[in-house]
Amino acid sequence: MAKPSSEGDSPTASRTDSRSRMGESSLKGCGFSSFTGFRAEKEDVLRLAMPRYLRSAMLDCIKKKDVDAGDRHFQTSGSEDDPCENPVVVFINPRSGGRNGSVLQDRLQHMISEEQVFDLHNVKPDEFVRYGLGCLEKWAEKDNYAKETRKNIRVVVAGGDGTVGWVLGCLGVLHEKDQFPVPPVAIIPLGTGNDLARSFGWGGSFPFARRSAIKRALQRATNGRICHLDSWHVVVQMPGGEVVDPPHSLKTTEVCDVDQNLKIEGCVPDKVNCYEGVFYNYFSIGMDAQVAYGFHHLRNEKPYLAQGPISNKIIYSGYSCSQGWFLTPCMSDPSLRLDIMIVVYVRAIVALNLHSYGSGRNPWGNLKPDYLQKRGFVEAHVDDGILEIFGLKQGWHASFVMVELISAKHIAQASSIRLELSGGDWRDAFLQMDGEPWKQPMSKEYSTIVEIKRVPFPSVMVNGE
Repeated sequence: MAKPSSEGDSPTASRTDSRSRMGESSLKGCGFSSFTGFRAEKEDVLRLAMPRYLRSAMLDCIKKKDVDAGDRHFQTSGSEDDPCENPVVVFINPRSGGRNGSVLQDRLQHMISEEQVFDLHNVKPDEFVRYGLGCLEKWAEKDNYAKETRKNIRVVVAGGDGTVGWVLGCLGVLHEKDQFPVPPVAIIPLGTGNDLARSFGWGGSFPFARRSAIKRALQRATNGRICHLDSWHVVVQMPGGEVVDPPHSLKTTEVCDVDQNLKIEGCVPDKVNCYEGVFYNYFSIGMDAQVAYGFHHLRNEKPYLAQGPISNKIIYSGYSCSQGWFLTPCMSDPSLRLDIMIVVYVRAIVALNLHSYGSGRNPWGNLKPDYLQKRGFVEAHVDDGILEIFGLKQGWHASFVMVELISAKHIAQASSIRLELSGGDWRDAFLQMDGEPWKQPMSKEYSTIVEIKRVPFPSVMVNGE
């Protein structure tokens, strides 16, 4: 393959200079008012842009959903293509948090390239994994740029916890197919809680007002150290005929992989429906999931209310009060209880993987060694293969936990969990995974089973600190 040469006064150089001038002009209205400053920034991040033929080939494969669709670009590759030191692709969720993703997308496309920055409404992460990375793997033995790009590529996710989890889940397929290396994931926090971002040093929000923020985020994404994160597989088995409107992280499955050898207190019908998914931060059942469910529906119905993380949190708090989280004592309504091991009554039970929950709180707490030893617990880590299970008993208790005056009700640490939900007076239960809630129909006659087990391989993250 021909080596890159100096552009000089070639037509390619003219086209590049023209595009630079257009980019400089278009970004003046987005906070980049200095012509010279933008040129310096663009030159600094050019090392993130893949060779033109390579990124065009990947995009064609993704759009046409065919790993062979980009072949023509490899046949015409030439001296105008530059090598890439740190190849990245960026996924942006424009609906996350304050819905600033579209502004960020424009800036990143000018700074890197249009073909490497994807709107998640147009390009799904599973399409990138299957067809984009598939294109690189197909040509890796014949094309050195394709080989090095596949080896070194990193993924940046601009969105909330749910968006990050979505991308991580799609990349996890590479583990199952033994297609290595799995690209590590960096985060630009655009969501409301951003607990995954907080846990890996990316902060709780993105400073749009700072001109250098995007450049610094890209530098950290390419230079940050690699670390691991436990992933947890969830299976929900419910009576057949029930309908659930799950989040995108929970998919229907034909094979219901629940442990049939464990005892069930209630009854299970012959026909069941099954869903499965993966979470990375927490899984919860109870009032916190109910509040999240109401908030998400309100935000989708009235998007003009979601103008930023602060306004989102105000709405969230107001909805919490309206649903009785802070106003209704737990013991006043037995139908609101969750019976945990028969003797513990709580309004919410949470299985937590990270140290961050509810926009940066640590409800498990920083427990002292003596307490850990007394309870038979171990120090919590994001890659220790253990979930911390805690309860929120009632309104006053939850509010004190969320301001970190006290710890939550410590229930257990576990490497796998099984929950059996019985309807009784409940018509619905509320569940959520990583901030994505859903309403789960309950049956009076039959039990709904939820099983949580650790995924045998970790997710690969980039630490932003």
